[in-house]
Amino acid sequence: MREPTYFILAALQDGPGHGYAIMSRVAELSDQRISLATGTLYQALDRLTREAMIEVVREEIVNGRARRHYALTPSGRSALRAEAVRMSEAARVVLRPGLGTA
Repeated sequence: MREPTYFILAALQDGPGHGYAIMSRVAELSDQRISLATGTLYQALDRLTREAMIEVVREEIVNGRARRHYALTPSGRSALRAEAVRMSEAARVVLRPGLGTA
């Protein structure tokens, strides 16, 4: 899983969010390392919706524009957790005590 996808899913782990809220949360969770352009975010949201990792849970009109709120699906939550476990196990290989000491 690519890092932006991981952080988009992570941004939704505590509840639904709309595009701008997701972009802000991704930046916050990644310590500002990931700054998603609007087009990039919505392409990712469309892809994750097609892959059934997230779903639209509410739509509203704000200032004449549709605002969709997205939430993790059970399969998205499982994929996020599996990726977190995979990254943790990979980090353990490098961070284990005694590694790199002479």
